[in-house]
Amino acid sequence: MKRALITGITGQDGSYLAELLLSKGYKVFGLTRRTSTVNNERIQHIEEKINLIQGDLLDQSSLSSSLVETEPDEVYNLAAQSFVKTSWNQPVLTGEFTALGVTRMLEAIKIVNPKIKFYQASSSEMFGKVTETPQRETTRFYPRSPYGVAKVYGHYITVNYRESFDLFACCGILFNHESPRRGLEFVTRKISHAVARISLGLQNKVELGNLESKRDWGFAGDYVEAMWLMLQQEKADDYVVATGENHSVQEFVDAAFKVVGITDWKKYVIANNPDHMRPAEVDYLIGDYSKAKKALGWQPKTSFNELVEMMVKADLEREKRSKK
Repeated sequence: MKRALITGITGQDGSYLAELLLSKGYKVFGLTRRTSTVNNERIQHIEEKINLIQGDLLDQSSLSSSLVETEPDEVYNLAAQSFVKTSWNQPVLTGEFTALGVTRMLEAIKIVNPKIKFYQASSSEMFGKVTETPQRETTRFYPRSPYGVAKVYGHYITVNYRESFDLFACCGILFNHESPRRGLEFVTRKISHAVARISLGLQNKVELGNLESKRDWGFAGDYVEAMWLMLQQEKADDYVVATGENHSVQEFVDAAFKVVGITDWKKYVIANNPDHMRPAEVDYLIGDYSKAKKALGWQPKTSFNELVEMMVKADLEREKRSKK
């Protein structure tokens, strides 16, 4: 039985990855921070099948201890301060978690067991103000937020440890990936949640920022399979994981309202709210996943419209249950 340790297991990606690994016969461990309030909602349905241990990306010794305790074959580092807007309000903390946290985990692996395979969650936000379209593994990084900058550090420190200490360390440069488990602070889930509530008469408006921003949106459940595939290869490498399509926030809004039969959605949307605008915008992201397709045999399974419909319907069900 293979053993895997997932940081960020209580998040969107962590929950889908845990499900995938369990289905493949893994013994799954999840690293969680000790807090006064526990939020295990996303893994509640599998909590009896996984093993949660305490640790913190800010604490080197706890990471080393977690590796000694769990003896993993694979480590998936998904934990981060991952909300871009918050990274401007807490840039130093973002750097501690999202950049130096990667270094601490790599250092722990190097010391405890350098044979452990390591996956680092890199991000399309590293491309930022894009210098090439579509973006691929060789595209220059030009991050436009403290989060993006921290992810660039995490990416390159992973490459550095791979090349310096011969660790099996991979980076998945994941473009935007969403699901019904996405947090409400993210624009896609904010839209799907608001659309569900508006259709049920529970909400009148939704306030959004730049409707023209374009993203390459995929389904998180598809993307975790690419993470796993990266660690099954003979040689460690880095891969873009994307759909090769991009859509504007406005297109997402339009598709979401269509799910509930509303075509004249403009009366429900307040756009360009300055509170929801970034100091430095990332306008156009679209990924070239041809390397992952060729080397890993991976490709996205869920279309943009299927993703939007999935999210809106899930929020409709949530709202209906909460009313009972």
